[in-house]
Amino acid sequence: MTLRLALLDASHGTDHTRRNFRRELDADLAEFDVTSGDLPPDFDYDGVVVTGSRSSVYWDEAWIDDLVDWVARAAERGLPVFGVCYGHQVLAEALGGRVEAMDDIELGYREIERLVDDPLLDGIDTPFVAFETHSDRVVDLPPGATLLAENDRGVQAFRRDDCWGVQFHPEYDRGSAERVTKGKDLPAERIRAVVDDIDDDNYAAACRTKRLFDNFTDYVRERRAVAADD
Repeated sequence: MTLRLALLDASHGTDHTRRNFRRELDADLAEFDVTSGDLPPDFDYDGVVVTGSRSSVYWDEAWIDDLVDWVARAAERGLPVFGVCYGHQVLAEALGGRVEAMDDIELGYREIERLVDDPLLDGIDTPFVAFETHSDRVVDLPPGATLLAENDRGVQAFRRDDCWGVQFHPEYDRGSAERVTKGKDLPAERIRAVVDDIDDDNYAAACRTKRLFDNFTDYVRERRAVAADD
């Protein structure tokens, strides 16, 4: 059963973003550059995925307000939503949570503690490993949301109804991780330490976390099948 997902690309045209999501999502993707104001004209999709971005959800920019509003309306209609990094923060804001700036960037492969059982985390161990690159975080979960995973920097995954957000980047390959790290305006020794950590062992561990994508699309398929039988 082929799924049709709306991919809301907030990456400002970053080359690797759409490539990575195309590789990981077993679905037909309708892709929208939301930074240019391009949003789906309707909600006729099986689900929604919101990407990362160099922007902050609390910036006063029209496209951000429009994106948050569209995601809120999609969730109200019961569409499954999966937000990644910035998409996780957009989802939190859309559902009534709060995002704020951190005192320092979280960057590199990190261990994350799984707190509860959830379909999105099926088959994923605790702790699990994923690549992080963000300087904002969710500080207040949306009302009614469940905290699924965390580390010493705070919320790493949450769920409300059929909507999930993850702060980390399960879609990254090694090239993406290295390219993003080298583009940061940080001391050279910190950049070098993160790049040195992009090794075979960490990448293999992070690849096991990619199961999130199959778990999300499996959930959406099951949900669509149930709706078709009603």
